[in-house]
Amino acid sequence: MNNTTEKSLSGTTIGFIGLGLMGRPMARNLYNAGADMIVHSRSQGPVDELLAQCPNCTSVPNPAAVAQKADIIILMLSDTPALEIVLQGNSGVLSAIQPGTLIIDMGTSDTLITRALAKAVEDKGGAYVDAPVSGGTLGAESGELVIMAGGSEVALNQASAILDVLGKQTTHVGDIGAGQVAKAANQIIVGLTIGAVSEALALSRRAGVDPAQVRKALQGGFADSRILEVHGKRMVDHTFAPGGKCTTQRKDLDQGLALATALDMELPATALCRDLYDKLIDAGHGGLDHSALIKAIDTDWE
Repeated sequence: MNNTTEKSLSGTTIGFIGLGLMGRPMARNLYNAGADMIVHSRSQGPVDELLAQCPNCTSVPNPAAVAQKADIIILMLSDTPALEIVLQGNSGVLSAIQPGTLIIDMGTSDTLITRALAKAVEDKGGAYVDAPVSGGTLGAESGELVIMAGGSEVALNQASAILDVLGKQTTHVGDIGAGQVAKAANQIIVGLTIGAVSEALALSRRAGVDPAQVRKALQGGFADSRILEVHGKRMVDHTFAPGGKCTTQRKDLDQGLALATALDMELPATALCRDLYDKLIDAGHGGLDHSALIKAIDTDWE
């Protein structure tokens, strides 16, 4: 059951930029909670799909037009370069932003660049919250994302009603950039755990034991996890339609490694996991769900 039915955003105008696998259901949940939605996405197809489901949404041609119509803007973009273009590019948000505008970046973005972009927004009189999420498309659709937020108490209070519609849990981790640090930690754990489940199930198959039965045997014990439950099932069912793409997981791991490098530390297991995703992407599987990492461990896994 979508939790937006109990929460009202009536009278709130929200700009939403980025209508991909995650962004489209998030925007729909805000619309269903009563918000007036101003939307933009790089490709027109996702916009048309959202408008078919939410006919009173307003589509605009560029990020600047979003900033002209909404003083709360959510960004759900594929990567940091896309975030920089949307905010600082030609017809970007910063070219039309009004004092008092709140920017909420809910994508997974580079921590140091996040802080620089937040400063640019603040210099224009706006406020910035970095609020990346965990939960994948299932969490986005159900309004049960886990949200890791960085920013001031004032900005978080302003964003709270919106975040309550989108997620089941929001944690104010710290100042701007802290949300992205928490998301880097999240993606390291997710990536390495997918790798562990992949190796365990691939080993089981090679040993002549049904991986589905091994997964069943492990559930409820110390090896159990949400990854074993959801991604392990995708592996044993050989269903790799993307909830989170391999290319996205690889990007997130690389951002975590870049942050570690900036802090003069090594993350050897994370580097190995990133390299396995490179192998998978090089084999042409970048668009599959990140649980397809098992194909890099067991090349006979079809």
